[in-house]
Amino acid sequence: MHDFLFTYYSLRPGRLEQWHPGPGVVLRDADEFLAVPGYTAHAGGVALDVDQVGSRLRRTAEPVRALLRATAARPPRLGCFGLHEWAMVYRTAVPRHAAVPLRLGAAGTDAVLESLPVHCTHHDAYRFFTPAARPRNALVPARDRQVDHEQPGCLHATMDLYRWAAKLLPATPGELLGDCFALAAEVRELDMRASPYDLAAFGYSPVPIETPAGRAGYARAQAAFAERARPLRGRLLHLCDALLGA
Repeated sequence: MHDFLFTYYSLRPGRLEQWHPGPGVVLRDADEFLAVPGYTAHAGGVALDVDQVGSRLRRTAEPVRALLRATAARPPRLGCFGLHEWAMVYRTAVPRHAAVPLRLGAAGTDAVLESLPVHCTHHDAYRFFTPAARPRNALVPARDRQVDHEQPGCLHATMDLYRWAAKLLPATPGELLGDCFALAAEVRELDMRASPYDLAAFGYSPVPIETPAGRAGYARAQAAFAERARPLRGRLLHLCDALLGA
């Protein structure tokens, strides 16, 4: 469930716990920050030297800003029902998370995917689809077309706000990184509760998207997460602008 936030996104817990003030903030009585790469002494205290870390961060901030702007400009799509996780186990004898049973069994899982339209817009979800599931998707998401397809209703696009916040370290203010992580943790729970896996042994009740009521509940939660992600996306865009001098 939550290991995903540390393995897939690859930010070590120690780096998550390291607070940063963000660009343009001078810290008083904070000489310990001089041992942190990117910080230098300034009149009155210690601050992040954007010029010192700027070259790397600008190379990251430019494509991230383009992706976030494109995502923010689109309306959320709320009809995917989390079928990306079902597509990852479709017609395969070896599910990705084989240690956890499938709630409906293999045949039942396949039947659900075959009964609903699949419209996944996220490349990093689509690339784990089984070969049999890929032709069922309405799109063929790819890394070089991510800006064309990313949309704010996607749970993985919302979780990825944490990824972009992490990639912009040490410029990302600690509060922004923490807010993105906290939202990603909640979204991850819905992502897995709506998956085909039976997680009751871990205390997680299913969101049964194979039923109309389950799909309606998923869409409501998806819409709420998209709304909560909107200001975080805006704060990340503001950070990108600051790093790029916009």
